[in-house]
Amino acid sequence: MAQRELFPDEPELPAAPAAEAQQPSIWSVAELTLRLKDLLETAFPAVWVAGEISNLSRPQSGHCYLTLKDDEAQIRAVIWRGTANRVRFDLHDGLEVVCFGHLDVYAPRGTYQLVIEQIEPQGIGALELALRQLRARLAAEGLFDPAHKRSLPRFPRTIGVVTSPSGAAVRDFLEVLKRRWRGADVLIFPVRVQGDGAGLEVARAIQLANCLPQPPEVLVVTRGGGSLEDLWAFNEEHVVRAIHASRIPVVSAIGHEIDVTLADLVADVRALTPSEAAERVVPSAAELREVLAQRSRRLVAALRSRAVSARARLDALAAHRTLRRPLDRVHDLARRVDELAARAARAATHRTRDTRRRIETVAARLESLSPVAVLGRGYSVTLLENSSGERTVVRSAAELQTGDTLVTRFARGQATSRVESIEPGVEPSSGEA
Repeated sequence: MAQRELFPDEPELPAAPAAEAQQPSIWSVAELTLRLKDLLETAFPAVWVAGEISNLSRPQSGHCYLTLKDDEAQIRAVIWRGTANRVRFDLHDGLEVVCFGHLDVYAPRGTYQLVIEQIEPQGIGALELALRQLRARLAAEGLFDPAHKRSLPRFPRTIGVVTSPSGAAVRDFLEVLKRRWRGADVLIFPVRVQGDGAGLEVARAIQLANCLPQPPEVLVVTRGGGSLEDLWAFNEEHVVRAIHASRIPVVSAIGHEIDVTLADLVADVRALTPSEAAERVVPSAAELREVLAQRSRRLVAALRSRAVSARARLDALAAHRTLRRPLDRVHDLARRVDELAARAARAATHRTRDTRRRIETVAARLESLSPVAVLGRGYSVTLLENSSGERTVVRSAAELQTGDTLVTRFARGQATSRVESIEPGVEPSSGEA
């Protein structure tokens, strides 16, 4: 093997004696990779790394593969499925995060990667980021739309309460309910209100209340105050969707006034505390009695006023001339009817006389123009009868031929004759009669 010149500008050193020459160690790729793996994993058993997520992928296996980068470098990273399932917020490219984990060398590719065991968003807590992301997604679906909110029944007979039976919230609720209204039954749906699986219990309790043969008329979901972690069960998606799908109006009373959960946003009514929830779902018996007393007094006063007014109107009607002498109006109307009847008779007589006179005049005119009247004065009408029996009036001798059959009509009767000869005469002028 030829010796490679490492430093050409330096004077050449004398060669070592052959006996003192050492044979270099030659490692396989696998041996070198395993050595590096041991060194890295031993030197960096736990590290915190801050960077920006890029090239995020989620295969069906449930693992998450990504790259952490900054302005000068990048490192590949992996989140195994068990850890990924515990991440509450959504990972996406461009998200600034802080990761805790250890370095691992992937021997088949000769690359190293960061195995992430814990991941937090930079500048904001993981729960807060998860809450914001879920709130934005559910709001885009319209789950918080005020158009979906329903009004509460005025006098509920059965109230369902989804809460922990041992918590202070249910005691405060029942105490205020007992003081305000005794006309409602309370059905407790016991659930855990914090911890893993609490949200699923709350969602199932809401669904159970809706499936009962006689479901409660209003449903209260409540618990006392706490941190964001303590109240997280009421921010879980299946709880929000269960409240939105409920056919029963839902009142949410989670935590204190400053605590706002997604259950508060989707519920039909939000109460600031469990005590206020009791005040929202039932009326105050004392206030209701006072209202009824006021309305009773107003009703009595209104009835008395109506009675006085009706008596005054009745007295006025009794003093009216129509009621004192009721037949005067009848007599006046009867006299008017007689007058109208007389006028109608006179008008009918005049109208008949005028009509008869006009008819006689028209009849005389018609009589003067009647052909029968003309015939009565000595005139006749000559008709030409053809072979088919049809007859036409003869106005001129030129219309006739020898042998034609003529029918002559007189004022009384007619005569049939035959043409023997024709003597055409001179046509009368328009001035001759």
